[in-house]
Amino acid sequence: MLNFQPLGFIQQALATDLGVMAYYTPGGWPWQSEAAASPPLVFLHSLGGGSSAYEWSQVYAAFGTTHRVIAPDLIGWGQSTHPVRAYSTEDYFYMITHLLESVAEPPVLVAATSLTAGVVIRLAGMRPDLFKGLFLVSPSGNSDFGRDYKASLPALLAGIPGVDKLLYQVGAANELAVRSFLSTFLFADPRRIRSETVQAYLTCTQQPNAEYAALASLNGAVSFDLSRYIAQLQTPTTVVLGSGSRFSAPAMVKRLASLNPRAIQQVVEIPNSGVLPHVEHPAVVTGLLRQFLATHSDDHRQND
Repeated sequence: MLNFQPLGFIQQALATDLGVMAYYTPGGWPWQSEAAASPPLVFLHSLGGGSSAYEWSQVYAAFGTTHRVIAPDLIGWGQSTHPVRAYSTEDYFYMITHLLESVAEPPVLVAATSLTAGVVIRLAGMRPDLFKGLFLVSPSGNSDFGRDYKASLPALLAGIPGVDKLLYQVGAANELAVRSFLSTFLFADPRRIRSETVQAYLTCTQQPNAEYAALASLNGAVSFDLSRYIAQLQTPTTVVLGSGSRFSAPAMVKRLASLNPRAIQQVVEIPNSGVLPHVEHPAVVTGLLRQFLATHSDDHRQND
């Protein structure tokens, strides 16, 4: 996926118990000299079909001169290993913890999206020592406030052996399906969809065994009621959401944020945007992230 990464970023590899995790970081012109000494800034992608580090690439390139950007393809996604397994929330706790402890030198500033952002909130509640600040886009557990996502029709279909893989091939692993998914569910305005975005998502959906991680999200294996855990969050957090999100409803995200105003210090709603405003309006999200980082600009090692 290097062909979908910004100029000057290189691919590195991290061994884990689940396989090899690929991640992208500054390592070439124009910022290889500054990267090693810069504070880490980690970007975690969402867990929907075709997701990868590409999701944040139009944002994190802007921080190559000020931070040591670390943008992984989580295990099961992008260019990382795709083990054949039943993925769980605990797998993502492990992946993120291992990445932060091995590469990023906690406590760390982390940006994360959607269900991954929900996982990060839970992990930060259990391991506050890992996180210095959180910039979360549309955080969700998929089963929030007692909603049973596993009982929904998509989850039930994705849980039927044989039907699940057919559903993935027809509904995710081809260009028509990717374009439809982006225009119907992810973007508020389909005119903003770039051909590069389609190709990046398509490339990821077609990786061998990519369906296992995607189906675990779709069938509800990685789902939980985030409202039960969000009060445990202590890390200073900013939440960003798109006003036109068809997944994490803005009202739901705001309701979740209201459960912990001490930690969640700011909620920003971006007009005319879907669930991934950093893909649809990258310049706006870059500005908001700069604003967030300005309040956490001291050396991260002071909190060690």
